Amino acid sequence: MVLQHTETRPETARYDRYPTRLGGPAPHLERADPAVWGEIESPELASFDADGFAILDQLLTPAEVAEYSGEITRLANDPALRDDDRVIVEKSSNRVRSVFEVHKLSEAIADLVRQPRVLGLAEQVLGSKVYVHQSRVNYMPGFRGTGFYWHSDFETWHAEDGMPAPRAVSLSIALTDNYPINGSLMVMPGSHHTFVPCLGSTPAEHYRESLQEQEIGVPTTDDITALANRYGISQFTGRAGSALLFDSNLMHGSSNNITPFPRSNIFVVFNSVHNTLLEPFAAPAPRPEYIGSRDFTPLPD
Repeated sequence: MVLQHTETRPETARYDRYPTRLGGPAPHLERADPAVWGEIESPELASFDADGFAILDQLLTPAEVAEYSGEITRLANDPALRDDDRVIVEKSSNRVRSVFEVHKLSEAIADLVRQPRVLGLAEQVLGSKVYVHQSRVNYMPGFRGTGFYWHSDFETWHAEDGMPAPRAVSLSIALTDNYPINGSLMVMPGSHHTFVPCLGSTPAEHYRESLQEQEIGVPTTDDITALANRYGISQFTGRAGSALLFDSNLMHGSSNNITPFPRSNIFVVFNSVHNTLLEPFAAPAPRPEYIGSRDFTPLPD
């Protein structure tokens, strides 16, 4: 069932408060929306408003890490999924890079995203019921794992999915140890307060290339330099079972993994039911459902 919420909300107006994919340089925009919409109760989220992220040291137990690691290995090796559009492979090595809609492909992961210890984090920050905008598993194998260039997820979700406002959060759950050396995620604390317009128009079906290597919808080197000088750079490291909850507009990226130590994570995007998708703001058509869901049914239904 696709649930269309009819609540009147300013963010549904077609006026674009975060213009991007432009023909020429534009100044950075200070965020027009709150970072925290609800009541923060969990101590781990105390600095979320200021930093745009929170680290949860032991979200999963070792037994759960083993269970979910088995699940993502099964998905990566499932021959029935090999030609599925939801499976993204590396350009150079043909290895699996990501599997999308994992909360629909795995009952175990479907149960995980509905658990209060997970769902409650998103609801505290977003101040409402939420639904899954996107879920995936990211694989970064040893030696040849390809990183993700600096970007704001919201810029893409706004431009290509039609997400009106940055009222969404991502939860990245580590299933392997994250070291400073194996392509761990880098973030710019506080950068979620600044929106960076990007250059270039969005080609039709751009998602087919961008999910392997994104070139449109990324900031310029001058943008990254300015943000890094203003906010600095931190890195998410920790044992398997730890997690990072971060704002949709937080600037982040990762380098290639040339170590023998693989890195993989479950990645779930929660969007507020008061921030449901419109038509794309800077793309000819919406991306497929498995990338940007238009089923707005609140969890845990």
